[in-house]
Amino acid sequence: MNGSDGAAVSQPPFPPPERELEAAEDLILRWDLTSSSTNERMVFDGGHRSEAEPYLRAVDEISRAVRNLTPGAGGSSRMSLTPASTIQIAMVRLEDEFRHILVSRVNNFDIHSLVELGSLSLTRSRSDDPIPDPPDPDTDANANADGEADDDSSHRDRFEGNTSSPASSNTTSYRSTSSIHEIDLLPNDAANDLRSIAIRMISAGYGRECFQVYGSVRKSVVELCFRHLGIERLSIGDVQRLEWDTLESKIRRWIRAARACFRIIFSSERRLCDRIFDGLSADDTPFTETVKGAAVQLLSFAEAISIGRRLPEKLFKTLDLHDALTDLLPDVAIVFKSRALETINTQVADIIARLAEAVRGILSEFENAILRESSKVPVPGGTIHPLTRYVMNYISLISDYKQTLIQLITSRPPATNRLIGDDSGEVLLEVNLPEPANHSPLASHLIWIIFILQYNLEIKAQQYRDTALSHIFFMNNLHYIVQKIMGSPEFLEVIGDDYPRKLTAKFRQLATSYERTTWVKILHCLRDEGLHVGGSFSSSVSRSTLRERFKAFNAAFEEVHRIQATWSVPDSQLREELRISILEKLLPAYRSFLGRFRHHIESGRHPDLYIKYSAEDLEIALSDFFEGCPPPVHRRRKSP
Repeated sequence: MNGSDGAAVSQPPFPPPERELEAAEDLILRWDLTSSSTNERMVFDGGHRSEAEPYLRAVDEISRAVRNLTPGAGGSSRMSLTPASTIQIAMVRLEDEFRHILVSRVNNFDIHSLVELGSLSLTRSRSDDPIPDPPDPDTDANANADGEADDDSSHRDRFEGNTSSPASSNTTSYRSTSSIHEIDLLPNDAANDLRSIAIRMISAGYGRECFQVYGSVRKSVVELCFRHLGIERLSIGDVQRLEWDTLESKIRRWIRAARACFRIIFSSERRLCDRIFDGLSADDTPFTETVKGAAVQLLSFAEAISIGRRLPEKLFKTLDLHDALTDLLPDVAIVFKSRALETINTQVADIIARLAEAVRGILSEFENAILRESSKVPVPGGTIHPLTRYVMNYISLISDYKQTLIQLITSRPPATNRLIGDDSGEVLLEVNLPEPANHSPLASHLIWIIFILQYNLEIKAQQYRDTALSHIFFMNNLHYIVQKIMGSPEFLEVIGDDYPRKLTAKFRQLATSYERTTWVKILHCLRDEGLHVGGSFSSSVSRSTLRERFKAFNAAFEEVHRIQATWSVPDSQLREELRISILEKLLPAYRSFLGRFRHHIESGRHPDLYIKYSAEDLEIALSDFFEGCPPPVHRRRKSP
């Protein structure tokens, strides 16, 4: 190499003086790992730390000698080895030092605190919402549905590196960029040492070995974090074979873990990798080696959910996954920014799209499930059907996700739908659904769900032999539907108040129909027609006919009291309104009849056999109605 060529490179063109080469070789050989006196000591650790810089300078000296050797030339005659052999010895030592620093100098951090920190950017997490579970979502089985108490005990485990080095006691610090929180995985001096070593190894052509050591050590750390976060190595098939109760708790845990991984663990690994290898690795190999496998493993769980069976009970956790990944997508783009890792960005976007499609499919399957529900066993007492509770609790939760669903649900229900028919099978019914003010497809779907529920309940009401009880059943269920709608401002905001008004009018009409069916027959006993002898204007009253009227009234009322006390109107306000409405019709008619004709009975024998009730007795007896249990034995007041 001539002088003009030497001016164009950063290193001196001439070999260093032999004395400096010999000193460099001596220092490198003194730390030869094959020597029993040094194979367990570290240059960059403990009492030998002062030799670290001289050692690196020695490596630089030998490296320059290697670069400047002419082809075929050997080392200095006074050197025991060729520069190439010496540099190999140095690289083995530096690789070992590199690994030791990575393993021994890690900072301590609390996994549980990372989980909480990773969720800071969310204004609200719905992953703990109760999910209705057919057939009876009234059962409060969600007291420990989160499973978080169990999770917390494992999340509180501390992840610690080897504490043999005093530097490992450093406390963790972090910086925040938007929702990303980067923590210092290693102390600054350790990161600086690693970069110094990496520069020498890569310059000497040992970059692959350096990257492999780095990736191997840091990958094991990431895997340890996964274990502490409860992330299991499950294949897509494994996930899809899990029972839903088990899978639901795993989804909840996965969402929390994914936030911690993408926002803290992966981003902190990115930061550490950039500090050590910035400008040294063109293809992002160290970071790829560290996290790509872990990221793929993490995402395979969400991918399995996105392509799994579209069962109605999966809707809300699928929405939680969709929202969580959508929220994480900008963070993923920041952390996985290199071309070598763009497949991770693509995979996340693809999973989000498949989850969106799964949500649409699950909602459609939910609608079909309501259509197909054809149980023919009437619920006792005409109370609220489990299907009604399940459906209304379900769509009340749907309204909690309205911001997401308004974006995902883009088509309306078909105008013609196949509805449950009678025993002959299904019938086609053309439905003209009322359009809410905002005309959103989501609103149309929610109204359609209520409509087919109402249609199904109407069929179930026909299964009661007692017409009055069928009216009570249908009234109860429509009233429950209205109460659930009106009790959820989010729900009401989506569908508007026109359809609830129509349902309110319908259940009030049913209450009126019940009263007519039951009480017209009883009130008919209190009519004047047929009591007067010689015509309606005669003052003479047939005592025998009058007695039969009182007996008929007593028997009819007692029968209704006995039966309808076991009927149920669960809503206390509706129950009281119904009783008051009955009393307003019954008591005036009974008082009037009693006032006009009681003296005809009391002047005869055994009047108590016919006039068994005072108006107050009837009022007391009405308080037993619709309680859903056999009536107590009342002491009648003595008629005045």
